[in-house]
Amino acid sequence: MLVDPERNQLYGIAAVSLSFIVFAYSSRFGQISILAFYAVWFPLVLVDYKRVLGNYFKYLWILAFPLFCFVSAFWSPAFGISLRTAIQFLTHLICALIAMRTISVITFTRGAILGAVLVMLYSMAFGIYSYDSMDGSYSFVGAFSSKNQLGLYASLGMVFAVLYAVVFRRRDIWLVGAGAAALLCAYCLMASQSATSVITTAGLLAACMAYLPFGLLAPGNRKLIFVGILVIGLAVVVAGLQMGAVDAILGLFGKDSTLTGRTFLWQNGIQIAASNPIFGLGYQGFWVVGNPEAERLWDYFAIDTRSGFHFHNTYIEIVVETGFVGLGLLVFVMLRNVFGHLNAMLNRRKDPSSIVLFAVSLLLLMRSFVEIDVIFPYQIGSFLMFYAAGKLTVPWRAPDRRPVRPPQHPFAHDSRVRTAIS
Repeated sequence: MLVDPERNQLYGIAAVSLSFIVFAYSSRFGQISILAFYAVWFPLVLVDYKRVLGNYFKYLWILAFPLFCFVSAFWSPAFGISLRTAIQFLTHLICALIAMRTISVITFTRGAILGAVLVMLYSMAFGIYSYDSMDGSYSFVGAFSSKNQLGLYASLGMVFAVLYAVVFRRRDIWLVGAGAAALLCAYCLMASQSATSVITTAGLLAACMAYLPFGLLAPGNRKLIFVGILVIGLAVVVAGLQMGAVDAILGLFGKDSTLTGRTFLWQNGIQIAASNPIFGLGYQGFWVVGNPEAERLWDYFAIDTRSGFHFHNTYIEIVVETGFVGLGLLVFVMLRNVFGHLNAMLNRRKDPSSIVLFAVSLLLLMRSFVEIDVIFPYQIGSFLMFYAAGKLTVPWRAPDRRPVRPPQHPFAHDSRVRTAIS
C-alpha cells in the first residue's frame, strides 16, 4: 500500500504536506526537519526498490543538471560548500523521483493544499513585517526571510486549490477544503505585496480558466484553436509592450522600470558571468564570504547577514555558477516540462493531471525571470520541477471507456437454471 499510487492516499498526503513544511521552514526547524523529509521518502525504497526507483537510464536528461552541479564543485573556489550542496541537491532530486513514482497527481494536489495551508497558518501565527532593502518598503514576510518566498507558497496553494476544484471536479470534503485554502492563500498573497507572485498567479489562473472550455473539444480542434489564440496573444503582448503596459502594471505595485534595483543586479551578474562563461565559477561558489564581488554587492544592497541573497534571475544565477553548459541543461528540463505537459493537454482526452503539471511548470518558468526557485536543494520549486519532469517518463493510460456489464450467473446460459432462478 505504501508504494501503490492507487492505495497510498493517506501516506502520500502526509508525506507531501510534510515536505512543504520542511521546504518552507527548514531554516527555522533545523536539521531534524531535513531528516524528517528524507525519512518519508527514502524508506519506500526498502518496500519495493524496483517499483520505487525504476530505470534511472530514462531519467538521464533529468539527472544531467544536478550531476553537472556536482562535477562543478571540483573547480569551485568554495569546494566544501559546493560539494556538500551538490550532494544535497542530488538526494533532493532522488526524493522527488521517488515521489513521482509512488504518488499520483491528485494525491500530490491534496497534499500540496494541506501543506500550503499549514505553511500559511504558521506564518500568520508567528510571522513578522520586514524591511525590504530592494524597494525600501515594509511588507509581511510571515515566518520567512523574504516576502517573495511567502508569495511563492501562497501562489502554489491558490493554484493547487483552484485546479482541484475546476479540473478534478471531485465533490468531496476536499472541495470545501480547497475553497478555504484558496481564500487563505489569497489573503496571504496580497499581504505579502509580492508583485512577482501576484502577477504570475493571476496570469496563470486566467490562462487555465481560459483553456477549460477548449478541453471539451476534440484534440484536433483543440490544437487548431490553441495556435490561433497563441498568435493573437503574442500580438496583444507586443502591442502592450509598445504602449507601456509593463510600466503601468508595475506602477500598480509601486515598482519602477528598474524593478527596484534588479536590473542593476542583473547587469553586474552578466559582467561577472563573462569571466567564465562556459563552465562558471562552480555550483554555489559565488555567494560565499570572502568573495570580493559578492561582498561588494552585499554592501551595496545593505545585506548585513551575508547570506540569503541572489541575482533575482535564475538564468543569470546559474550562468555565474555553472556557465552556459549548466544553463543549457537546466533550460532543457524546464522547457521540456512546459511543452511536454502542454502536448499532453492538447492531445489527450480527460487527463486532468496534465493540466495541473502544466500549470505548475508554467508558474516556475514565469517566476524564473525574476526569482530562483529551482536550483537549490530543499526548495519546493526544484521538488515540483523534478516531480513534473519525472511524470513525463511514465506511460499514460487512457481511461477505460467500455460500458460496465452487470455480473451474470455462471450457469445463466442453461435454460433450466434460468427457469429455476426465475
